[in-house]
Amino acid sequence: MHVKKGDLVKVLAGKDKGKQGKIIRSLPKESRVVVEKVNLIKKHQKPTQKYPQGGIIAMEAPLHVSNVMVICPSCKKPTRTGHKFLDNGKKVRQCKRCGAAIE
Repeated sequence: MHVKKGDLVKVLAGKDKGKQGKIIRSLPKESRVVVEKVNLIKKHQKPTQKYPQGGIIAMEAPLHVSNVMVICPSCKKPTRTGHKFLDNGKKVRQCKRCGAAIE
């Protein structure tokens, strides 16, 4: 997958197209990611210790990874990513727009 937990991403398709958010959780086996405050759904929750009141809660649903694009920290624009090796031999993702490393 071209994204990982903690990345700032922009949504490219769906009801939340254009919104930006941080990746909370990555589900690589299903090729999905959960983005903060994006793709909110209403869930009917029974009373539990975590939610003693119960009721209807809003929570984030997973998006397909093809519908999000990484925002480069240096040029602040959505970009595709490539890979490059640093001088110390570490493999990092690279912004295809400006060439900066995405840590």
